[in-house]
Amino acid sequence: MTGLDWAALALFLLCWLFYEPLLGVVSRRSGSLNSDMKVVREVWMRAMAEREIRLVDSQLMGHTINSASFFASANLLLIAAVAGVLFGGETALAGVAGVAAEVRSMPQLEVKLGLVLAALARGLLDFIWSIRQLNYTLALIGAAPEANEAGAAERRSIFAEAAAAALNPAMQAFSQGVRTYYFALAAAAWLFGPLWLGGGALAVLALLIWRQADSPGARAVRVARRLLP
Repeated sequence: MTGLDWAALALFLLCWLFYEPLLGVVSRRSGSLNSDMKVVREVWMRAMAEREIRLVDSQLMGHTINSASFFASANLLLIAAVAGVLFGGETALAGVAGVAAEVRSMPQLEVKLGLVLAALARGLLDFIWSIRQLNYTLALIGAAPEANEAGAAERRSIFAEAAAAALNPAMQAFSQGVRTYYFALAAAAWLFGPLWLGGGALAVLALLIWRQADSPGARAVRVARRLLP
């Protein structure tokens, strides 16, 4: 690989690994969708603990688990497709090399496809961990103290905090899994040259920060969060 390839790869890794610290800096100044949704989910779990009938909460959790399962299944199919090309022999690699604009050798192509595969594999692990934690949260909702139970207000409050502490990491892992799709696209752009990889990484970083900090959805959630107790 050329020096430009190494520089683009380093930039890609910096954007991928330091996205969350950068988002933390941005959120301290103007807030972010992730931090606002963390508060929203905490309020949700407190409201859940005070409800007599928790059918809606269970349905919402079931929908979330189905969404995570869908993304995990799609991720697994993409991994199988990329791995099929990567380990499918010279014929499969030659087919991809014919599409790629800048591939000087088969080992170089394997490295570029390996980066795409690594991004997708990381996403699959995040989705699996998210699904497990969502199931833990669903069990906690089912085990929540009854709302009309006398003298259990403090216990319900502590239980709601525990449920939120299980739900928020689950949704964080889900967000991380979705984020890997963006970076996998940037990694795939490397097939067309190092400038595409570096530009794609910066574009993905800018897009994700904008969606977290200043998109219409982020602004709407921020307004709603300020109205919550």
